[in-house]
Amino acid sequence: QVFTPTMTGMGERAHLLAATVGLSKFIDDVCARIECEELNDVVLVGHSFGGLVISGVADRMPERIRQLIFLDALVVKSGESAMDTLPPAVQSERSQTIDAQGLRMKVPTPDKFGVFEPQQVEWLLRRLTPHPLKAYTERLILRHLLGNGLTKTYIAATDPCYPPLTGVHEWVKDQSDWEWREIATGHDAMVTAPEVLSRLLLKTAN
Repeated sequence: QVFTPTMTGMGERAHLLAATVGLSKFIDDVCARIECEELNDVVLVGHSFGGLVISGVADRMPERIRQLIFLDALVVKSGESAMDTLPPAVQSERSQTIDAQGLRMKVPTPDKFGVFEPQQVEWLLRRLTPHPLKAYTERLILRHLLGNGLTKTYIAATDPCYPPLTGVHEWVKDQSDWEWREIATGHDAMVTAPEVLSRLLLKTAN
C-alpha cells in the first residue's frame, strides 16, 4: 500500500494555510495519517523538504516505522531549520519570493529541479502551490538522535544534481550509519523518472 499525504496549507489543502502552519503541523499531518490508517511497519519516504518531516515523525513514533528513505532530501540537525541549511545565495533568492502577508514562499520553477520536458513543466506549473513560510523557518526539535535508531537510506538525484543539496550529500556520504543510493535523474525524480524511482524504492525497502 502507498499513501501520499498532503501537508496542511499545500496542494488541495492550500486553503487551510494560516500563520500557525509550519514544520510541526506537517509532522502532525503524517503522524495522524499513520495513526488513523492504523499503519505499522512503515517505509517512510521524504522528498526534498520532506526530509525534515520524516525526521520528526521518526522521533515521535519509531515503533510504527521500519525504515526511513530520504529522496534527494534536506537533512538537518536538531535545532536547525530548513532555511538554515540552504546556501546564503539560495536563502536570499527564496526570501525575495515571500508574499506580503509573510505566510507563503514561492516554489522554484521546474527547471531548477531538473524538469525540462514541456508537458511535465506545464503540469507542475498548474499544480504547484506556494510553500508555507513557517515550515522553512521553524526549527526541527528532536528528542532523540536523528533517525531514532531506524535504518536510514539516502537516494541522491544526480542528473542533474540540485546544487543547494551538495552539502547535504557530502555530509550523508561521510556517515557510517546511512545507506547511499543514486538515481540518474533530476531532483523531482517522481516526475521525471517515476518507474525507475518506483523500482529503486521497492529494491531499497528492507
